Amino acid sequence: MHLTNSDAKIYVAGHRGMVGAAIWDELEAAGYQNLVGRTSAELDLRDARATRQFFEEEQPDFVVLAAARVGGILANDRYPADFIGDNLAIEQSVIRAAHETGVDRLIFLGSTCIYPKHADQPMSEESLLTGPLEPTNQWYAVAKIAGHKLCQAMHQQHGDDMLTLMPTNLYGPGDDFDLETAHVLPALLRKAHEANGARPEGSDGPVTLWGSGEPRREFLYVEDLADAVRFLLEAPEDEIRDVAPDGMLNVGVGEDLSVNDLMALIQDVVGHEGPVEHDRSKPDGTPRKLVDTSRMDALGWQAETSLREGIEKTYDWYRKQIASNVTR
Repeated sequence: MHLTNSDAKIYVAGHRGMVGAAIWDELEAAGYQNLVGRTSAELDLRDARATRQFFEEEQPDFVVLAAARVGGILANDRYPADFIGDNLAIEQSVIRAAHETGVDRLIFLGSTCIYPKHADQPMSEESLLTGPLEPTNQWYAVAKIAGHKLCQAMHQQHGDDMLTLMPTNLYGPGDDFDLETAHVLPALLRKAHEANGARPEGSDGPVTLWGSGEPRREFLYVEDLADAVRFLLEAPEDEIRDVAPDGMLNVGVGEDLSVNDLMALIQDVVGHEGPVEHDRSKPDGTPRKLVDTSRMDALGWQAETSLREGIEKTYDWYRKQIASNVTR
């Protein structure tokens, strides 16, 4: 059942994270005021009993599952048990509680890392489970595949209206800029910012890229994803199932660029004129990640924010965080 009533109660799981906060703001701006959220300190979504109790008490009509343990290559490598275990537990708790309490629609946020490392480009939803995963983020990917399959199974067995969105690489205000856990775009943005004027004589220091810089990536501004979530909450189920019978939809921009070209764009935005070096002892990861957006195109949705505009907005946010000494 789709969202038609502005008084409907919508639970945004993970509403303090970059994605969840953007979705909350998007829904609020669209006139939905009956929003529910809990911090991880208030509700541990890995705890199935506590999660079920929360659902019984709040009785949400719609659920957006944006809560997850996330991070880049380094974090996946260091904490594999946390990445697979925590995400599996969160998905199981929330999706099952939504089923048992009769939620009208649940949207689960997956990731394009679920697709095979050497999937045909652009990657369509049908390429799921057709080849080996990228080893550097396999733990997170396996958990996200399981979450999607649980949603699919709930629909197949019980008729539950559960959808999975597969956003491409996300970035924007609220992103993680910790160099140990950050994804490539915020990591490079921070490196370029800190390299400005870093040499003793005042010139810009070098920025080091992992690997060759040749892999190609697609980037989606987080507010565009939030708009896609609202769009799909409001879309009739039969229209969605006509184009996505498995309930799975890629969300992207349909364009990619090399990490080297991304670095050049970031340098331009930040004003960094120092050298770019490559640490070829580090892995490249998947050679290319571009999603096929034909399902969302067919429904009439497209991203609006250009990469340059999104990076400029993100950099403005980051500098404000530094100024207020709350940089993550």
